[in-house]
Amino acid sequence: MLLTSKLPDVGTTIFSVMSALAQEHNAINLSQGFPNFPPDAQLIDRVSYYMREGYNQYAPMPGWPALRQALADKAALAYGQPVDWAEEVTITAGATQAIYCAIAATVRPGDEVILFEPAYDSYRPAVEVNGGIPVIYELRAPDYRVDWGMVESLITSATRMIIINTPHNPTGSTLKREDMLALQALTDGTDVLVLSDEVYEHLIYDGAAHQSALRFPGLRSRSFVTFSFGKTFHATGWKVGYCIAPPQLMAEFRKVHQYNTFSVHTPTQCALADYLRDPKHYEQLPAFYQAKRDLLLEQLEPSRFDALPCEGTYFCNFSYKSISKEPDTAFALRLIKEYGVAAIPVSAFYSSGKDEQVIRLCFAKTEGTLRAAAAALCRV
Repeated sequence: MLLTSKLPDVGTTIFSVMSALAQEHNAINLSQGFPNFPPDAQLIDRVSYYMREGYNQYAPMPGWPALRQALADKAALAYGQPVDWAEEVTITAGATQAIYCAIAATVRPGDEVILFEPAYDSYRPAVEVNGGIPVIYELRAPDYRVDWGMVESLITSATRMIIINTPHNPTGSTLKREDMLALQALTDGTDVLVLSDEVYEHLIYDGAAHQSALRFPGLRSRSFVTFSFGKTFHATGWKVGYCIAPPQLMAEFRKVHQYNTFSVHTPTQCALADYLRDPKHYEQLPAFYQAKRDLLLEQLEPSRFDALPCEGTYFCNFSYKSISKEPDTAFALRLIKEYGVAAIPVSAFYSSGKDEQVIRLCFAKTEGTLRAAAAALCRV
């Protein structure tokens, strides 16, 4: 049987590769982006409660009503724009599924989609498998800022979508108010859609405010905005996220969602609806994760690694140019084998393989893990 792959250049993700190597070599895993500490026991108890109470069958396709109502209220309070819980909020099997649905619902063969790289690795395959053409804007270390004039030069009559991610994985940079206003001006009067990946909305530091696409009416009217409970509440394995979009976009989104997963784990949705009643559960997150960021930076201060700015997410990037001229993948492999620490080479997030000799470390770990990893890296 002959089978021509729709994604011939796609293999196993770098996250799976590095995590497997970390396990093989008994290394401290700062590569894949997941916490090594549990979710709040109160949240776990609520999931168990709803399972015992019999909430174990299909949820409504768009999501549990109480949770969608809570999320609409939360978004309106945080970003100053009303959200219709019934027509504009859909619960998904993680933010990655939401991203895929938004792309599959709107990108047709030959449509161009502007991506900012380094980028989360699901964007490009989702575009390509739906016949879209990725158009790449390369961000550069150390600050990974966007030149919107250059972005404007990439827009053509075939441009269907621009995908943004703030706070940004893997760089830890954030889009500022002036960035969002520039994007709003660029897309004004066009049919260009925006997909705004905001899974780290609460992981933003040094007193900064998250500049969601929901804050800006011109973006709000053309955007799919995706979020993640897994990232927010230390439960990445639960794979629960959501999307907010205006009714005409959400109607198309749900056409894909209903045949992609249909609905999401009911007791978890019920528990999250209860948990969101207390805003402290997410309002305390910036301080919680900033303390971890600062600990890692402090512990690596004596090392030969140079820290790049980290404004958000739970990742820090480090240049190793003063240590070695090795390609970043080779250097990351050596870190695992010789020093017992797993990192991600940032070239893996560029489709061109652009290598600026930078690695990404995840600091969503316990204090003991961060101290042990830093001690090993200080020996490099």
